[in-house]
Amino acid sequence: MGGNQAMQRSAYNDAINGLTSAIDLLQRLPDSPERTRRELLLQLAVGPASITIKGWGAQEVRRAYTRARQLCAQLGDPPEEFFPTLYGLWLEHLIRGELPRSYELAEEFLRRANSAQDPALLLYANYVLGDTWYFMGESISAREHLETAIAHYDPERHRTLALRFEGYDAKLINLLLLSWALWTLGYPDQALQRSNEALAFAQSLSNPRDLTRAIMFAAMVHLFRREVRATQESADAVIALSAEHGTTEWLPWATALRGSVMAAQGHHEEGIAQLYEGMAMSRATGIELFRSGFLCLLAEACMQAGRLDHALSALTEAETAANQREERLLEAAEIFQLKGELLLRRDDPNVAEAQRCFERAIEIARKQSAKSLELRARMSLARSLDLQGKRDEARVMLAEIYNWFTEGFDTADLKDAKALLEELTR
Repeated sequence: MGGNQAMQRSAYNDAINGLTSAIDLLQRLPDSPERTRRELLLQLAVGPASITIKGWGAQEVRRAYTRARQLCAQLGDPPEEFFPTLYGLWLEHLIRGELPRSYELAEEFLRRANSAQDPALLLYANYVLGDTWYFMGESISAREHLETAIAHYDPERHRTLALRFEGYDAKLINLLLLSWALWTLGYPDQALQRSNEALAFAQSLSNPRDLTRAIMFAAMVHLFRREVRATQESADAVIALSAEHGTTEWLPWATALRGSVMAAQGHHEEGIAQLYEGMAMSRATGIELFRSGFLCLLAEACMQAGRLDHALSALTEAETAANQREERLLEAAEIFQLKGELLLRRDDPNVAEAQRCFERAIEIARKQSAKSLELRARMSLARSLDLQGKRDEARVMLAEIYNWFTEGFDTADLKDAKALLEELTR
């Protein structure tokens, strides 16, 4: 495997070096629209190649797409090159956690795609806006855009679009993110169904990048559903595929995720070390998106290990990061729920402050229609109320959210909620 990895990495590096050399040679030619267009095409090839080998947040990615945008402007924004350029800029800002700017670019993408009246472009336009909405905590809007894109996908007409946009199939990326949105909105079974559909579709594409991404997103769905073994198996598969093909796109996330499940299985110190390693890998390549989420996983692992001060530090950093980048995906509600749990575990538990944290988590989750997160926060609040002798209040409050669910009753969260309700009834 090591030799294959070296060959794959060498091939990608050779491609990048060749493209860069071609760009340098172009600079020796007289300035002309033809030279500008040829450089633009080369920059649009450098971007995806750099993402594959160096990660989304690499400086080479930002330079390639920034330069491509300048060249597009010089040529009057030709649609064939403009939309992949705008997509690359949007993605680069999103990955760096610069959500306000990525939202502006997503809006521009959709506006221009509507003006062009090109159904194919609208597939990616709905994806970029749906993706951005999701990470800003607007899962309902995200779901609408993602489902719109999937409904209009035609494999014969649209599969070749992947060559222009980051290399990923339009249906696949919409399916994958839709699975996350569905879990957040309180549909854990539909989330798993969409995730499995995406995995099967990725396998049919026979592209290792598509398959690696599909497995990584599946790992997150299993994590959301608290399926520890499935999460670990998926994370391990991503790590193996990354090594086999010499890619780094999903390696940081898979490493952090593996650390989280190791901690959940009782291997606290090793798990915490891998969480730190995965987050360090992300930051080294400029990836800031979902950092707050992994800090929450780190806080949870530290609480499991009894390292409460480290857990508090992680939550404080998570809250700061989420506020700075307006990242509202899972973090806002999750941070307050975990902070409340932490307050109850201290030697001098602050029940009143913990309750305020749980109530704040519920408020945020309800505002985002994040039913799965609201369920977790209400379970924490119910336990807190029970400690204060308010059992009837706890039971009524928890029953309200539990009775909302229509699926997922075999998942750990809903099983725990049912058991807690039975306990409160007794």
